[in-house]
Amino acid sequence: MPLAHKQNNERWTYADYLTWPDDERWEIIDGVAYPWNGTEGMSPEPGRSHQAISRELLVTFATYLKGKPCQVYCAPFDVRFVSNAEHTDDFVETVVQPDLLVVCDKTKLDERGCNGAPDLIIEISSPSSGKMDLTTKYDLYERHGVKEYWIVHPEEQTVIVFKRGNDETYGKPERYAGDSKVPVPLLGDLVIDLKDVFLE
Repeated sequence: MPLAHKQNNERWTYADYLTWPDDERWEIIDGVAYPWNGTEGMSPEPGRSHQAISRELLVTFATYLKGKPCQVYCAPFDVRFVSNAEHTDDFVETVVQPDLLVVCDKTKLDERGCNGAPDLIIEISSPSSGKMDLTTKYDLYERHGVKEYWIVHPEEQTVIVFKRGNDETYGKPERYAGDSKVPVPLLGDLVIDLKDVFLE
């Protein structure tokens, strides 16, 4: 389906999404279709630095979580958020593909991905996706109860961590840069050493 048609005033659902070509990557947020990574037209594959950061984070999380209840996944992996009591595909108006996510409640997992809020989501930002990561997706993840949301900036070699507080909103972000170490108490005693993440 052409870009112009996807971005008109229609409201899209997960049922529509399942019919779109596999060589096009899209996300739907509250019924609005967005090209994956915020890029107009056919979304490009992530660049080398993006891939390297994703790989290092994935390996670190996967190694730590081996044998534990929580599981880590990387894009492309569908996360469906439901805004009402009806969970059928025709009523799911939000599906996103975070760069990385951790799910601790296995009842949310099925063969199509995750149905509900992951415990932790990581978006590796780019010039084309930065605004969406910090606004639309921030609001989405906060609203649906994602406990921890990271935005990784490859060029600046920084990580911004938002944590959900008792008032069910994200508090003041924690900022890490360069060769800092990022603790992840949500998952236990895991600590992410950024000098290993930003190898290049």
